[in-house]
Amino acid sequence: MRQHKRLIAVVLFLLLMFAAFELSGLRAHFSLGFLQQTIRDNQVSGLLIFVLVFALGNLVQIPGWVFLAAAVLALGELWGGVVTYLAACLSCTITFFTIRLVGGDALKKLDSPIAIKLLGRLHAQPVKSILLLRMLFQTVPALNYTLAMSGVRFRDYLIGTLLGLPVPIALYCVFFDYLARALGIV
Repeated sequence: MRQHKRLIAVVLFLLLMFAAFELSGLRAHFSLGFLQQTIRDNQVSGLLIFVLVFALGNLVQIPGWVFLAAAVLALGELWGGVVTYLAACLSCTITFFTIRLVGGDALKKLDSPIAIKLLGRLHAQPVKSILLLRMLFQTVPALNYTLAMSGVRFRDYLIGTLLGLPVPIALYCVFFDYLARALGIV
């Protein structure tokens, strides 16, 4: 029963984050243009704001490619990718600890054959599993929440994240740079 309380706590946390996000007016600042301008206006504070907004966005289920596109358009293919990689790793870490604090390892404790089978595979080879999941789904917020509550060790989570994100981020950088050039945006 305790795991159900933890899952409910995570859902309530997410709803609270959505409400705070909407009511505070922060939603208006989650546009490609705002992120791009913030990075361009002052590279030090702009990058710090970018990282914080990325982390908050990840908590409220905004996919990372939005932030990647802004960084590539503002900083170019190489530096946009580097900044996004660092922000994504930090964001995933913040999400892990926040959701682990609220939800614990509630998914690991579920008494479901499907959950037991899936988590068994994850725990058999955690770094490899997380690396592959990151290559496929990058920083998808639902993945971050799931991994945080799976009972996987932070060390494995971090190594899998650090190793799994570079390739998809690099591919997205090339794609967004090509798209921006093709559309005459840069």
